[in-house]
Amino acid sequence: MDKRKMLRELLEEIPYELLQGSVDTPVSGIAYDTRKIGGGEVFVCIAGTKVDGHSFIPQAVESGAAAIVVTRDVTAEDGTTVPDNVTVIRVADDRKALSLLGAAWYGHPSRSLTTIGITGTKGKTTTSYMILNMLNDAGIPCGLIGTVEILTGKERITATHSTPESLLVQQYMADMVDAGLKAVVMEVSSQGLKMDRVYGIDYDYGIFTNLEPDHIGGDEHPTFEDYRDCKKKLFSMCRKGIFNADDSHFPEMKDGCTCEVVTFGASEGCDYRMTDTRLVNEPGRKGVAYRVEGRTDMTVETEIPGRFTMYNSLAAVALGNEMGIAKDAMLKALREVRVRGRVESVPVSDRFVVLLDYAHNGMSLRSLLTTLREYAPKRLVCMFGCGGNRAKDRRYDMGEWSSRLADLSVITSDNPRFEEPDDIIADILTGVKRADGAYVTVPDRREAISYVLAHAEEGDCIVIAGKGHEDYQEIRGVKYPMDDRKMILEEAAKLGL
Repeated sequence: MDKRKMLRELLEEIPYELLQGSVDTPVSGIAYDTRKIGGGEVFVCIAGTKVDGHSFIPQAVESGAAAIVVTRDVTAEDGTTVPDNVTVIRVADDRKALSLLGAAWYGHPSRSLTTIGITGTKGKTTTSYMILNMLNDAGIPCGLIGTVEILTGKERITATHSTPESLLVQQYMADMVDAGLKAVVMEVSSQGLKMDRVYGIDYDYGIFTNLEPDHIGGDEHPTFEDYRDCKKKLFSMCRKGIFNADDSHFPEMKDGCTCEVVTFGASEGCDYRMTDTRLVNEPGRKGVAYRVEGRTDMTVETEIPGRFTMYNSLAAVALGNEMGIAKDAMLKALREVRVRGRVESVPVSDRFVVLLDYAHNGMSLRSLLTTLREYAPKRLVCMFGCGGNRAKDRRYDMGEWSSRLADLSVITSDNPRFEEPDDIIADILTGVKRADGAYVTVPDRREAISYVLAHAEEGDCIVIAGKGHEDYQEIRGVKYPMDDRKMILEEAAKLGL
């Protein structure tokens, strides 16, 4: 890749007005954070909800920016006058411009990849790993941009957002192209769509899993309608949309979309219809199985428990069949897939099942426990905590649903952040006491894991919830190593299980 490009080349697909300077200015990169400017970059002023990038123009100039992209005039009156030797470009939309500049800088990498975007309230992570495994097994090397991690073919990067900032998205895809990958599967969050982090990507396929109220309030979405409409954007950005037709919001999601519509679900008339559904419930093993009819015919089995797994895997089947992937590759991938921290089975004993899950609010914990109740365990044991410096309603809700649905709730610490763990536990117990479930409190998370393993009974299903794929505990601004999976195995070894 060229180390320097002409600004004119980067602006080819962006409507703009030249306020001063020349578009024939050579630039060395793109930045939206002045701390990332080393000299010669284009600085894009992002007018955020809390900080306006225009106020950092003096620092950008001082650091050596060759060009500035703005959305308003810069004048002496507001202290943002730009020297004559720095080019100034005005655009209508800062975030769209940043995404398109990034795409141009990295050579439009999405055009060299089969791009698959997944949106919805739940199921994005599990579905993305199913597709990742499926494509790799079919000989289509695939990258991943997701909530848990980014896989570029060159490196594995721990994710900090479901959908990274647009410049990083383009960089990751460019790395995938350089590594010889042929496809990328992405979790596309409502915030990622709202903030145009994936703007300018022409998706080959978009997948809709489901929709429930979430991420509403604060700095996220003011209303459910805004949340829904942001997710809908994906289906005006893809060539083929694969929709869960059983979801109550399907008619709204497909309304006005510009893509070809493909449907999956249990309803009559779905392009990919599941029938003969059953739970796989064996000692030390939980999963689902079903038959697919319509555009293909096969029997699917996967060792991730829950009826929602049927929908996630059916979405993957629909995508795979639309891409022309062989049945054997699809069935093998779905049979063997394991998703870190998403109803993940941790092998401890054939006498009982231990599952690790990221459920960290009332809605997700209720869904998880309701699902596992269907397997009729001898006891359903739920160990969880709640994060500090978050809404107390989340603590009450998680406590209440665990008390209602689990036979035993074990309340412990999660990420206390800047709160005291005992104060958080006291709030959780307020919710627990709204129902009549049995409970114990074990504030130390490792000790809580040891407790549930030591007291496990034949036929139990033990859920360790809240942290899932996270491998740290955050205390007063410091992240300390802590991996539930590792602790489960260590404590099980100590107990001789």
